[in-house]
Amino acid sequence: MKPIKRNILLNPGPATTSDEVKWALVVPDICPREKEFCDLMDGIKQDLPRVVNGGDDYTAVLFASSGTGGVEAAITSAVPKNGKLLIVENGAYGTRMKQIAVCYQIPFTAYTLPYGDFPDVNQIKRMLEEDIGITHIAIVDHETTTGMRNPVAEVCKLAQSKQIEVIVDCMSSYAGLPVDLRVWQAEYIISSSNKCIQGMAGLSFVIFKKNLLGKIKNNARSFYFDLYAQHEGFHQTGQMQFTPPVQVVYALRKALDLFFEETMEGRIRRYRNNYEILYKGLENLGFEFLLPDQYQSGILLAIKEPCNPEYNFTTMHDYFYERGFTIYPGKGAKEATFRLSVLGDLYAEDIRLFLLQMKNYLDVSGIQKVAY
Repeated sequence: MKPIKRNILLNPGPATTSDEVKWALVVPDICPREKEFCDLMDGIKQDLPRVVNGGDDYTAVLFASSGTGGVEAAITSAVPKNGKLLIVENGAYGTRMKQIAVCYQIPFTAYTLPYGDFPDVNQIKRMLEEDIGITHIAIVDHETTTGMRNPVAEVCKLAQSKQIEVIVDCMSSYAGLPVDLRVWQAEYIISSSNKCIQGMAGLSFVIFKKNLLGKIKNNARSFYFDLYAQHEGFHQTGQMQFTPPVQVVYALRKALDLFFEETMEGRIRRYRNNYEILYKGLENLGFEFLLPDQYQSGILLAIKEPCNPEYNFTTMHDYFYERGFTIYPGKGAKEATFRLSVLGDLYAEDIRLFLLQMKNYLDVSGIQKVAY
């Protein structure tokens, strides 16, 4: 097998993948209606809830889509015609939930904050008390707009006390940050195959409580993203309703195997180590961060853009891209930022190499000292 050029992706997904996951794409052609492939899919369906301690109370449904497809499936299938959604919006992905609700004409109210502000659970409580029509809360766990970890456990506890269901976007926290459904008891969480689970892009999935199947049977507003129909179709035939990305499924199987081999604790520890090296290295170079430490997720940093006249994000991006590193621009935070993530098949030596290149970039760009 020829060696595959390894790029270090510091964007928050799709992430750097291992050679094992890349080579898992190279399989004999197979019709996805064959029993062999159905068995493969069933194993994945059983293992996805295991990653977050879902136990027997939860099931999983997969869609051929980006992660947004999974969010769309959960929102448009979970909220009944007479329901109402409270959306916590403190980043671009909370805003995307709002855009989905608008598109499907789902009644909602939004708790809107500047991108980078931390949600106040007491304010959410007041909103629930003032609007008894709210049946569901939608919140992003790790808001990659800023690197903030939102207070999902507290929101879940509050929602349970009021018999309100919770939909959590776990796109960039699933398999990379502590997510425990035994504690949260969230009704729905969503993620995708290409972030912390370290597979390839092309699959989204919704993990949800099995006892909700009867409630969502007639809720779907979408033909393709019908959570109930997709679940029942697989349950009856062992197949996805529509053609899956076959090779991506094999890659996800390998990614799950590697995750269980590394263990949840091992992956969290590796990501945390990467983060601490990155944080300290950037701090030593003079950079400042958007969020206070207590709100940092520990896998992504929003770094304030310097005020140096020599600084230009596009120039900096191109410098790193030519050297095998991908960095990411900001996304509408309350201050101008660029973003760096440590998720994916990355290790301490990758982060140290990046920091060395960052020092070189500052030197060749004439930025003697990062200014704010």
